[in-house]
Amino acid sequence: MLHLKLPTDPRWVKDAVEGNLEAILTDHAWCEQKAASTAISMIVLYSEFEEVVIAMTDLCREEISHFGMVHQEIIKRGFQLEAERKDEYVNDLMKFVRSGEGKEKRFIDRMLCAAIIEARSCDRFKVLSETLSDKELAGFYRNLMESEARHYATFIRLAKKYADPESVEIRWKLWLDFEAKIIAGYGKGPAVHG
Repeated sequence: MLHLKLPTDPRWVKDAVEGNLEAILTDHAWCEQKAASTAISMIVLYSEFEEVVIAMTDLCREEISHFGMVHQEIIKRGFQLEAERKDEYVNDLMKFVRSGEGKEKRFIDRMLCAAIIEARSCDRFKVLSETLSDKELAGFYRNLMESEARHYATFIRLAKKYADPESVEIRWKLWLDFEAKIIAGYGKGPAVHG
């Protein structure tokens, strides 16, 4: 369904996550906050697209709710929400967003960039849900994985609704290739995308 070219290696959980639950939960919380902020920016940038505004309003509510849920997991485990860190993976992806080539191309790329981030998060949450020894936390990630899959599909659907669907398909294949190159350098740290 996700069509990612390089799925997450399950060893990432044992090697980088199991001993660093506070770090992965903190990183995850900030990812949810950034997703909510991205939804707000999409509303501002594309206010003329009614379905974008409606979908991003809903997405913003859901993402900030997820932030709260992750924060509760942090508190429940006796951890503390650490300071926000840059998401280098997202910064690397943003380099592929076209600028200066017209509003439609930029719109397509912003939607597809968001879709690929959601797809990768879904992939990571799937691996966490199947591999974590903490079964309660594994179940938590299983539930969130389903949300990420819906978000991914929403961004693809909106791109095809408000831009040429064939152009979106062509560009999506390029995004998948680009993301595979980027993610190959990650997967070694206790971060959702790292």
